[in-house]
Amino acid sequence: MAAVDTASKEVSAVALPGLGRALISAGKLTQKSAEDIYKKSQIARTSFIGELTGSGAVSAADLAHTVSAVFGAPLLDLEAIDPLRLPKELLDPKICQAYRVIVLSKRNNRLIVATADPTDQEAAEKIKFTTQMGVDWIIAEYDKLSRLVDASTKSVAESMDGITSSSADFEFDDVPVEDAPENNDAGATDVEDAPVVKFLHKMLLDAFNMRASDLHFEPYEHQYRVRFRIDGELREIASPPVAIKDKLASRIKVISRLDISEKRVPQDGRMKLKVGPDRVIDFRVSTLPTLFGEKIVIRILDPSSAKLGIDALGYEPVEKERLLQAISRPYGMILVTGPTGSGKTVSLYTCLNLLNKPGVNIATAEDPSEINLPGVNQVNVNEKAGLTFAVALKSFLRQDPDIIMVGEIRDLETADISIKAAQTGHLVLSTLHTNDAPTTLTRMRNMGIAPFNIASSVILITAQRLARRLCPACKTPADIPHETLLEAGYPEHDLDGTWVTYRPVGCSACNNGYKGRLGIYQVMPISEEIQRIILRDGSALEIAEQAKSEGVRSLRDAGLHKAKLGLTSLEEVLAVTNE
Repeated sequence: MAAVDTASKEVSAVALPGLGRALISAGKLTQKSAEDIYKKSQIARTSFIGELTGSGAVSAADLAHTVSAVFGAPLLDLEAIDPLRLPKELLDPKICQAYRVIVLSKRNNRLIVATADPTDQEAAEKIKFTTQMGVDWIIAEYDKLSRLVDASTKSVAESMDGITSSSADFEFDDVPVEDAPENNDAGATDVEDAPVVKFLHKMLLDAFNMRASDLHFEPYEHQYRVRFRIDGELREIASPPVAIKDKLASRIKVISRLDISEKRVPQDGRMKLKVGPDRVIDFRVSTLPTLFGEKIVIRILDPSSAKLGIDALGYEPVEKERLLQAISRPYGMILVTGPTGSGKTVSLYTCLNLLNKPGVNIATAEDPSEINLPGVNQVNVNEKAGLTFAVALKSFLRQDPDIIMVGEIRDLETADISIKAAQTGHLVLSTLHTNDAPTTLTRMRNMGIAPFNIASSVILITAQRLARRLCPACKTPADIPHETLLEAGYPEHDLDGTWVTYRPVGCSACNNGYKGRLGIYQVMPISEEIQRIILRDGSALEIAEQAKSEGVRSLRDAGLHKAKLGLTSLEEVLAVTNE
């Protein structure tokens, strides 16, 4: 008893909390009753507001109305709130439980938070510190708020526990990879958790169905984000709990035959997913260590994309004829140029598919092989093992090839061997990273290749970009000023008013007014006059002027033509050609 009396005396000397003083001022409590309730809460180590409503001194509804009136804060009936629709990742559930608050929404850099006690400065400071955002209070009845907090944080906890425990599996067709780590299977049972497996399976299927080209799994300190690249643009699709990042990474590594114990260096692998009784989709997997875990990017490799046919790529009739003539030549070099993600691989494989006949021996060297094409001998470059592009090419020349495809010409040695192959009776297809067709020739010259070798081996260069295609269901005519069209590159005589450009609108069938992508191409055959410019070591500008005089469109002109046909917007053309 003496200990209790001592504690009570110490508590009585402590000032009442702001809520107690506000209720006294409003006439809802006397000084004595407020002090007694506060003493009980301190001795029992409970909250003042919990003891206040629990004792019956003030009802939860009366308290909420009084607090709303005194502090001028809006009052909300939480029975109208669906717990499943509340944002789960904005505030730690432990803070919600400890301070009996719940985040209702976010506006700019401020959180809208429901509370029964807006005087709780400790809660406000804790929220501000952990989220780095301001707080706007909404008053709620304490009993309803407590039930909603319990329901919400319980559902979060259960989902976290479920995602980080239980086990199940779904059918992946694992791809054998050379030098796969021997310890892969050791961690398989540890990571095959049902929610993680189902989540990954759903993400891969959703990406395939949404015609995405890549999936990005990105861990941050307080957030885990999944984004899809659809029609060239990244879109945030999901924000699962941060707790799943390690198990999800391990699951992806296991089915990609990567080393799950290695988290310090990037890794590359492959996996397959069955999406039908006779349909299998390949995925290329790349891991990258970041500050808060491994970022994983998965590229979808649909083999059917190489079998769409050249018409599906979007070549204009003249461009298509030039390309078909070049690939029908018995020897020479054809180069496809453009930035990463511009569709170079699909273009090359479309050509290979046209050339893939029983009487032709085709060999490819890639890093890595993205599309599986039956009838073609495909080799994955492995720099660590010493299998470089140059080594693979030297081996190809001893394999009696007719057609050789080199994934990318990166150095002088690879370029020299490729050119020699093109000069000795082989058709060679490859890629380079340059801005357009004319600059490709000067890039090869800068690599150290002699002008004579370039002029005698290269027969055609295709530069390409991918632009988003306007949705035919919702596109609408764009009112673009005459001066803007001239500035974009349209000649005066072309602006005769017989055609219109279109702009994106957006509907349920598309992605912000765009649906799919189309190619923009600059197809430049190497004519005798261009060969002479190369031999005298002419500039890219001279080559471009000569090509233009021979009827070769620049990338910008090719894009403007697509906009004129109503296939894409002028804004998209200006963005992807960037001249």
